[in-house]
Amino acid sequence: MSARPAPLSPPRAWFLVGALVLGYIGIYLCRKNFSVAVPLIREDFSLSKENIGQIASYSTLAYMLGKFAFGPLIDRAGGRAAFLASLLAVAVFGGLGGLVGSFPMLALVYSLNRLAGSAGWGGMVKLVPDWLPPRSLPLAMAVLSLGFVFGGVCATLLAGQIAEWSGNNWRWVMGGPALVLAAILIGCWLVLPRVAPETASDFGALPAGSSAAAAPAVRFEFRHLRDLLFIRRFWILLALSFVLTLLRETFNTWTVDFFKTSGGGELSTRIAAFLSTPFDAFGAAGILALGWAFGRLGARGRMRLLVTILGGLAGLIWVLPELAERNLWLATAALGGVGFLAYGPYSLLAGILAVEIRGKAYVGTVAGLVDGVGYLAAILAGRQFGRILDVGGYGLGFTCLAALAAVAAVLCLFLYRRGENPGEIAASDSPPLATGNVAKS
Repeated sequence: MSARPAPLSPPRAWFLVGALVLGYIGIYLCRKNFSVAVPLIREDFSLSKENIGQIASYSTLAYMLGKFAFGPLIDRAGGRAAFLASLLAVAVFGGLGGLVGSFPMLALVYSLNRLAGSAGWGGMVKLVPDWLPPRSLPLAMAVLSLGFVFGGVCATLLAGQIAEWSGNNWRWVMGGPALVLAAILIGCWLVLPRVAPETASDFGALPAGSSAAAAPAVRFEFRHLRDLLFIRRFWILLALSFVLTLLRETFNTWTVDFFKTSGGGELSTRIAAFLSTPFDAFGAAGILALGWAFGRLGARGRMRLLVTILGGLAGLIWVLPELAERNLWLATAALGGVGFLAYGPYSLLAGILAVEIRGKAYVGTVAGLVDGVGYLAAILAGRQFGRILDVGGYGLGFTCLAALAAVAAVLCLFLYRRGENPGEIAASDSPPLATGNVAKS
């Protein structure tokens, strides 16, 4: 077994990271276009909103199951093969989405589309650790996260433009983006390296005497999956994913309604939607800022930063309803702060923190499990949170979310062991499997 390969030169490495982001945006082009096609599909098939909701529910379930199932397969097949296969399958099922002749077939094809797309993220995070040194890895993972932040925006804009060009033909709205993804797939197939880099670069090589550089590469094996159950950090990561995904999906679902409720009948839906935009906009900034900071901090500094961020997030969510009662623009600014503080930690979970569980060899599996648990929580962001709002309004709802954020802050106190070096964990293909080390981590 060989030692971990040296990183690529910075320009080459960041170019490849950009190619991955473009590919992930391509997946979203064939995913988020569904929301634009919804009113057109309803009209053509004479469907109720409940019928349309069934497609959303089935496809989300397929996406969640794919996260759980594909992780080990990604670790066995490799990141490049998994990522390109995901893009290809999404393009195929995305195109078929515009050709189906019945509602049940549309539900099936779109669910298969989501199932195929669930392998995209794992393929990306499997590739990046070979390209960059440990110090740059958190920022690179943060940049990857911009794919899902901006992917939805690009998908909505493209689908809207296709709707205008096609005279509101839902078949073109559903199938047209697959042509764009096909072009992106060809580009990714041409530029992504077929093998891990084997030659040293002029930047970021690990010190020759470091334990990470000397550690042999460890191959993924299914029989070692049970070892994850004895890693404390893994369980903390699952809990954080549950909480932070629930927060993210709740705000994505209910923010416009929150402003409409707070502003009363005089506030239009258009203005309410505009007031909700800082959540994602400042969230993107939070992702990059935390990714940059994480690469420059040790274990103790990372722990303190996460506790501070999530503690501040809890306080900001708690006062948000009161701020909205006083001034909607003040609440809008606070919502931007919520996005900034929430998106950053969320982006770490299936990224750099997943790498640190068992190294690169198992990152696809860990990232898939972390994301899968998060989507279990996302289900609660709709119906269950709606029930809370019916009982106590946004005051009670946001108090519950603030309490969850506070719990997440406390969990971060136990994320790292004393004296641990996160850079060495990320640099290695897999941390030691000794039972004592696993139990304590």
